[in-house]
Amino acid sequence: MMTLPNILTLSRIVTIPLLAFLLWWPDWRLGYALAFGLYCLMGITDYFDGYLARSSGTVSKLGQFLDPIADKLMIAAVILVLTAQGYLRGPYVGDMHVIAGLIILMREIAVSGLREFLGSLQVSVPVSKLAKWKTTLQLVAFGGLILGGAVHGQPCASIADACPTPSENWIHLVSLGALWAAAILTLVTGWDYLRVGIKHMD
Repeated sequence: MMTLPNILTLSRIVTIPLLAFLLWWPDWRLGYALAFGLYCLMGITDYFDGYLARSSGTVSKLGQFLDPIADKLMIAAVILVLTAQGYLRGPYVGDMHVIAGLIILMREIAVSGLREFLGSLQVSVPVSKLAKWKTTLQLVAFGGLILGGAVHGQPCASIADACPTPSENWIHLVSLGALWAAAILTLVTGWDYLRVGIKHMD
């Protein structure tokens, strides 16, 4: 059913390769600026496809299927490309920030599998307020990392490099902090979902 909300959702999916393309060259600040604008646009469509579907009463099974897939594909693509290009890197701990991205990616896969399992049992798992906060922090973190690439350029290649001061690289550092906060909430909400799932596993 090709309603406007579903078209908006599909537009997010088909735009993911373009987003990855713009992020592919770590020193291309213009590309990261364009990617940030595209990332924000994709976030806006994510809000409006759900809002339009609910307000117009056109919530469809196709939309319910595609919307979470579009979100997870976008986040997975951003995590993988930013990791490959060295953007999940910071002072003192270097590449250890990749662990936060890995936690988020693993949780997305695990929860998708859990929802599929519970769906076969006709058990729904509502999204909690904490999960919404996790999603918000996650989107802000990755958006900030992309914006940092446009403003500051690529992070230091290693701790030994002459890295910019925190005041010169603050967008990147704040975004890494938000990423870890999202990762912590990811573990908490993931455990909440798992507890619900375990109750239905014999």
